[in-house]
Amino acid sequence: MKQTLKQKLAELVPAWKGQVRDALAPGELVNEPCAVIAFAEEVPKSSWAGYRRIIRIAPYARLTEGGAEQLEVWASKLVEGLHQIRLKDTEGNAFTCIYLGSSDCDRIDSGAGFITRSLRFGVYIPEVIEHDLAIETQDYSLLALQNWTQTELGSSWSVYRDMWPGGYESPSVLWRITSYDIAEAGASTLEIHKQFVGHVMTRNPVATRNTVIRLVEQLGIQARIAITDAGSEDTNESRRYVTVDDVSADLQVDAYLNGQIRLTLQERIRRPGTDVPFIRQVHHSRGIE
Repeated sequence: MKQTLKQKLAELVPAWKGQVRDALAPGELVNEPCAVIAFAEEVPKSSWAGYRRIIRIAPYARLTEGGAEQLEVWASKLVEGLHQIRLKDTEGNAFTCIYLGSSDCDRIDSGAGFITRSLRFGVYIPEVIEHDLAIETQDYSLLALQNWTQTELGSSWSVYRDMWPGGYESPSVLWRITSYDIAEAGASTLEIHKQFVGHVMTRNPVATRNTVIRLVEQLGIQARIAITDAGSEDTNESRRYVTVDDVSADLQVDAYLNGQIRLTLQERIRRPGTDVPFIRQVHHSRGIE
């Protein structure tokens, strides 16, 4: 992962001439414009996002060659080129960078004649789960939502459920279920409400925004989504439906970690029957006195 990040930084700022260095030793000074990358703590973040590794990237600009102005330009390039960007290492594992802000003020290294700033990024790394240990959801609503999204967006999109896989592609959508509620709707009927979160990831912020809006609008228009029970043929007679009860979007949240779409699907089902004694005989009278 570190080598992949170094290559990306060198591409973003050619002026560094490939000078992307590891953390400096105590008392070590830089002698040319460069960037220093240091890895900090790694903590589990969530079951669907995996681990978050904090990295600090510090660009160094020479005071005699633009100083603070040059540092500002480079910092902007790093944020624009890394924030919510999916990268893939040489082993095919994907990870996403999220800009977390600057950890301190600009610092002048008077001994070497450079000015620097520390930029913090969170690198989200999905957990790699062995195939034979992975337990995928069999929730019919989630499967139906995945199929509907794939049909709506087309084969150029990857649509996942439950959690981000280790080699997730872009553009992609992840759907996960967050809550499940069952209430009585009559003597023989149950009403089920399921809440979902949708994550939309692309390489372009405008494309991400447009796709979120498109999915929310189409879910609102769709009103209901067809479900085909496992083992049944795909016919109108065998289909069941879930109703789109509520759908909304927040375009300002972290797409990878929090997800932009909130969706509620509702379905009514018959209450399972209870065992009752059979009526063995019936006696009646033809007249009533």
